[in-house]
Amino acid sequence: MIVCVSVVGHQNNPLYIQSFTDADDALKLHHVVHCSLDVIEERVNNPKTTLNEAFLGLLYPTLNYKVYGYLTNTKVKFILVTTDLDVRDTDVRNFFRKFHAAYVDAVSNPFHVPGKKITSRTFAQTVSNIVGSYGLN
Repeated sequence: MIVCVSVVGHQNNPLYIQSFTDADDALKLHHVVHCSLDVIEERVNNPKTTLNEAFLGLLYPTLNYKVYGYLTNTKVKFILVTTDLDVRDTDVRNFFRKFHAAYVDAVSNPFHVPGKKITSRTFAQTVSNIVGSYGLN
């Protein structure tokens, strides 16, 4: 089950975060997303490895969650938090492709200010539909 999706800007500023759980878990999920930024920075700035693709894979597992990451060409980070323990990478890759397409549509809006939070209701609905289409929510 997908419990949270997030878009984080290239300066690690949160652009969008949506949780699909109770309000009590929202703060915990914000913390999980924030902690995942350190793992992404380690992978991106590691001189021993080169990133050939946008999908970063499993960033780290916790006791209750698995956190996946995706990095765009503009250094915008997408983070997915799930409670499923047996998620296939192909499903996560497809989710991130659809999520990236929805993000591009949202920021292509002429009224969107780059670097500011995404407040589009259409984007929020599209994200909810994507999450629902995977049957993981």
